Amino acid sequence: MEDNPFMSGGLPRFPESMWRQTTSLPNFGKLNEDMETEVAVVGAGITGITTAYLLAQAGVKVTILEAGTILDGTTGYTTAKITAQHGLIYDKLMNHFGEEGAKLYFEANEEALRWIAETVKERKIECQFQPEDAYLYADSDEQLHKLEAEWRAYERLGLPAEWRDSPDLPLQAKGAILMKNQAQFHPLHFVTELLAYVTSHGGAAYEKTTLQDAAEPEPDGRLRLTTEDGRHIVCRHAVSASHYPFFDGRGLFFTRLHAERSYVVAIEPEKEYPGGMYINSGSPTRSLRSAELNGKQVVLVGGESHKTGKNDCTIQSYETLEKFGRNVLGIRSIPFRWSAQDLVTLDGVPYIGRITSNHPNIYLATGFYKWGMTTSALSAMMIRDLILEKENRYTELFTPSRFKADPSIKHFVTQNADVAKEFVTGKIELVHLKPEDLVPGQGGVVKHQGKRAGAYRDEDGLLYLVDTTCTHMGCEVKWNEAEHSWDCPCHGSRFDYKGEVIEGPATESLPRLRRQPEQAPS
Repeated sequence: MEDNPFMSGGLPRFPESMWRQTTSLPNFGKLNEDMETEVAVVGAGITGITTAYLLAQAGVKVTILEAGTILDGTTGYTTAKITAQHGLIYDKLMNHFGEEGAKLYFEANEEALRWIAETVKERKIECQFQPEDAYLYADSDEQLHKLEAEWRAYERLGLPAEWRDSPDLPLQAKGAILMKNQAQFHPLHFVTELLAYVTSHGGAAYEKTTLQDAAEPEPDGRLRLTTEDGRHIVCRHAVSASHYPFFDGRGLFFTRLHAERSYVVAIEPEKEYPGGMYINSGSPTRSLRSAELNGKQVVLVGGESHKTGKNDCTIQSYETLEKFGRNVLGIRSIPFRWSAQDLVTLDGVPYIGRITSNHPNIYLATGFYKWGMTTSALSAMMIRDLILEKENRYTELFTPSRFKADPSIKHFVTQNADVAKEFVTGKIELVHLKPEDLVPGQGGVVKHQGKRAGAYRDEDGLLYLVDTTCTHMGCEVKWNEAEHSWDCPCHGSRFDYKGEVIEGPATESLPRLRRQPEQAPS
């Protein structure tokens, strides 16, 4: 078979993050001994590393623990917009949190943006940091009504923004809200500098170190965390900076969060890009921003978000974004495509702070709803202040223990009814495909020895068979064609075609149904 790096239409054949491809990432070993530290940060994305950086600056001994490899999560697959303009958010916030809460949300994210800008300047970080105007635009009459309601919320809150009848790009826009002086950057170039500071100032980092869902108290009030290999980490504070918390603490976070995937194609445009960052207020989502790649300008075309495991043809998401980019800017080439996953809370506001009142020295940061650049910095500042016992005026708004009657109850019922439906549907699904039906590069649910199984035949014809029952809570995973992964529609766990965990909350691999892959019949 001819090795073609592109599919029809010019899309790269395999997903690959431009950020990761253009960054020299450090490697760290696995934790192989018991240890003590002041703060254990679980999760080595932008949130965990920024938290560790701020604590190291304060003279605190910190240790970063990562179940996979450092910076291989959402941080390496984001569109990396640094902005307080988070879609249609402020009208909803006013309804559910009041004017004071909505204004605090804006101020929190603006403070985070300023901190990033100041840190880039002070540390002279080369990360393509660039101030940009942000546009939220309506692409239909229906969305225009919602955007006008959002604009009224902006006016009532006194947010620094302007109304535009149309953005500068040749978009089919009915109107737009412009928020000036926002920013964009190369996220991994920024974060690797923070990580280097941590490790050069007494901090440590470990990869492939998965923790058990346990945090046992020591007699002196410290915590004892335990890895899957039985190693112990004794610490005064623990920070969960992964998606689903490593320790639930009876917070039932798997019932209060759902996972969504979104997609990006990086295009070299034919037309000149006028600058700015754009996102529509409708669905499906469309997002645009520029970046630099090998001295040339590329444009990141993003969107097509959906609940994890809910899209039967994920490659179509890339094709749709390619078509949109071609219509708006024209396309010379598409050097990269990739996708990302993020978690959404019941009310759309991140969970940041003490995980529960019963565990005051365990902290959580999750549910960023695809706006993780500002909220990661915000989380780091808030958690640093909690650990150092400093007052922070955003604590109550973002506390993980909140439960707003509206919309949380409605979303809680809907979300968990959907999980129950997926659990039942997966168990009774009729399967007609057989392993021998698969051609190289194809995967799917098959019938193997009379039972449901997951199969993938690689480019060399080797067949991989796995049990499709998610190791988190027993839902049936679905095949993701575009990413060659098994995705759980219940709580967002993802596994590669060999069954290894890509993203939690699952921590155990899908059982392999064969020790060795089977060669295709000749």
